[in-house]
Amino acid sequence: MNYELFCTFAVVNLIIDIGNTCAKMVCFDKNKVVEEQRVDKGEEHLLDEFCKKYSFERGIVSAVAELSAEFTEKIHFLPFPVLFFESGVTPIPIVNKYRTPETLGTDRLAAAVGAATLNPGRDILIIDVGTCITYDFVNSRGEYLGGNISPGPTIRFKALNKFTARLPFVDREGVNPLLGDTTITAIRSGVIRGVKYEIEGYIRRFSEKYPNLYIYLTGGVHLGLHFSKNFPNFAPQTDDYLVPKGLNRILQYNEKNI
Repeated sequence: MNYELFCTFAVVNLIIDIGNTCAKMVCFDKNKVVEEQRVDKGEEHLLDEFCKKYSFERGIVSAVAELSAEFTEKIHFLPFPVLFFESGVTPIPIVNKYRTPETLGTDRLAAAVGAATLNPGRDILIIDVGTCITYDFVNSRGEYLGGNISPGPTIRFKALNKFTARLPFVDREGVNPLLGDTTITAIRSGVIRGVKYEIEGYIRRFSEKYPNLYIYLTGGVHLGLHFSKNFPNFAPQTDDYLVPKGLNRILQYNEKNI
């Protein structure tokens, strides 16, 4: 791509999604993802380099973890307006019926907005597999009704190691047979298959209640999960940009207020 030519004619948005383990910067041209850049701790300088590529008009920041002083300062000195997304404060294009909206993770709410924007008029279950596994639901009327939070795979592996005397920490990559024949495979299969069966249980329960259910599977942890054989009518759609897409829609929705 000719970045200089792109920057001359395009109006683009900067989306910054700060999670528990890393931050993502995504460039949007209207509703199209142009480029994504991952930022780990200690790599805050990458924000400056990323912003030099494009003529950003505005930006939005969502953070579920505390921002470093350096990263916060860099954001405040960007040469374009930036919206800090706050759950329960920032206006959104769906109805939030969470009883404590100020405690709702902005990533969960952004994913709900993204899913509802892409599929208006549908009952949607969003499954986000990351540090935690979150299950969030938006009904066909565009109302966010809430969701659940479960430990993610890495947390489960670490907990088995930390809270037992002899169980080792196991990497999630590798074989996970139906029945483990070593302690390593027993732990890996227990965690990975446990996550899979948990997700299948949610899909089964929600599909019983909502016959036209649409399902999204997103998040930074890829486990190679496949559900099409068990749920041919409810196989999750994978979208790694669901949260950034929701944040981009929220930014557009608040354009006049920036």
